[in-house]
Amino acid sequence: MHRLILIETSTALCSTALVEDGEVTARRESTSPRAHASMTAPFVEQMLSERGLKVRDCDAVCVSKGPGSYTGLRVGVSTAKGLCFGAGLPLLAVSSLEVLVAKAISTGKVPADCSAIIPVIDARRMEVYSAVFSPDGVQSGEIEPVVITEDSFREQRSKGRILLIGDGAAKCSEMLPDAAIEQTCPDAASMLAPALREFKGGHYENTAYFEPFYLKDFVATVSRKKLF
Repeated sequence: MHRLILIETSTALCSTALVEDGEVTARRESTSPRAHASMTAPFVEQMLSERGLKVRDCDAVCVSKGPGSYTGLRVGVSTAKGLCFGAGLPLLAVSSLEVLVAKAISTGKVPADCSAIIPVIDARRMEVYSAVFSPDGVQSGEIEPVVITEDSFREQRSKGRILLIGDGAAKCSEMLPDAAIEQTCPDAASMLAPALREFKGGHYENTAYFEPFYLKDFVATVSRKKLF
């Protein structure tokens, strides 16, 4: 029996799941703001305790590598690395956009006339992190930041209905009224299929040097609050 620990913290949802023999047997989730750092590791501990397991009883840790929230990704990857180093486990990583596509397919959200699944993670204002996938989940374009306009994804829309899925989907509805909208966050349980693919293929990351895929450089801002 193989066991995988799954960690997804790329958006506002802090999510973990435990996979045993190809099935999700435990999961934890929270949308509490700015709580990823305090919840991710305890969630993993709670799941393992629930199943009577230790980290060393697992075969690998899979983390969502982004794109997404800078802070959330740092927390997820740091937690995953700590688990891997502590128990001598290999590290796996999958795209947060791919997790959304897997979620659409596994939950039956893909319209019958769908020409493309387009995961969209909120990047502030009218910008999203996105890529184009076929209705059966094959990526056909690069991951990139996209400013949503009435002309966005015109090629895919000309061939049928597109599915926009992610925490940036709802804000696209006014500009793209012909699209199917699924406002949701990527979650650890939806990492099941891509994580198993990476595990079975032996596609392990270099734990020491692995970094999240931010897509954009982090820009620090100055607080407007007066300290003195």
